[in-house]
Amino acid sequence: MIDPFGRKITYLRVSVTDRCDFRCVYCMAEDMTFLPKAEILSLEELDRLCTAFIRLGVRKLRLTGGEPLVRRNVMSLVRALGRHLGTGALDELTLTTNGSQLAKYADELAEIGVRRINVSLDTLDPGKFTAITRWGKLDKVMEGLAAAKRAGLAIKINVVALKGVNDDEFDRLVAWAGDEGYDLVFIEVMPMGELGGETRVEQYLPLSLVRGRLQRRWTFDETDYQTGGPARYVTVRETGHRLGFITPLTHNFCESCNRVRLTCTGTLYMCLGQEDAADLRAPLRRSDDDAELIAAIKAAIARKPKGHDFVIDRRHVRPAVSRHMSVTGG
Repeated sequence: MIDPFGRKITYLRVSVTDRCDFRCVYCMAEDMTFLPKAEILSLEELDRLCTAFIRLGVRKLRLTGGEPLVRRNVMSLVRALGRHLGTGALDELTLTTNGSQLAKYADELAEIGVRRINVSLDTLDPGKFTAITRWGKLDKVMEGLAAAKRAGLAIKINVVALKGVNDDEFDRLVAWAGDEGYDLVFIEVMPMGELGGETRVEQYLPLSLVRGRLQRRWTFDETDYQTGGPARYVTVRETGHRLGFITPLTHNFCESCNRVRLTCTGTLYMCLGQEDAADLRAPLRRSDDDAELIAAIKAAIARKPKGHDFVIDRRHVRPAVSRHMSVTGG
């Protein structure tokens, strides 16, 4: 699959549910309205859709949410998709999680063929963690991380940089990740969805400032390491581990975008920061034959935009897109 700008689309991110057991302040409103179950694709339908993308050239598949591991029987989907690792049709099957369910599922994920995971963790302070997630417990996530580590999963920690919230912990996070053997990635907050009370201007911290602060203590060595995602990495000389920066606002990564995002309702977003989308649920359900579905996927890729238009400043306090991150897939 080649988009209008010559980019080869090889990476599919799939939201298996819009539901989550946390309510992170930068991701969701506290009183969220979730999709009715009738609109959600079955696990069998998600498998069929993902398999169609793999037939068209997707080599990397990431399961997201919401929180993917809270969906009932989700491991049956992971196991079904794992067959493509065995055939060589898929290079990597992975997921992004908040870590709350990892103690339960880490061993099975590793057994299926998942080799690395991303875990969202914005603070090491238990009280602050509960404030950021509204409902989460840090000790439960730490138990999950320990289980994932024992299972042999490579772990990358995702940290959303939040002004006045966790910006006093960045050095501590770098040191902790190095001690634990985890890669660490800082992410700029993105203007997606109404939060109810807070604005992104109040949360937004440019990673150019974060990087400058970190370099007062740490030595960064440039690296060409890539995971297929948007992070730009350095190696922290003092810890020997990688540190990444995802900068959708201060330096967008659109020129090398190889990704599309599929929601749990079968809606395909060709760009995280644009509203244009394609309905794949209708062709999926109209026929057991995949011809119409594959034609719909190809038509969608043919209108993938050049990039997003994220802006956060005092003149742009409204979200760039109305949907929450949990709807599109984290």
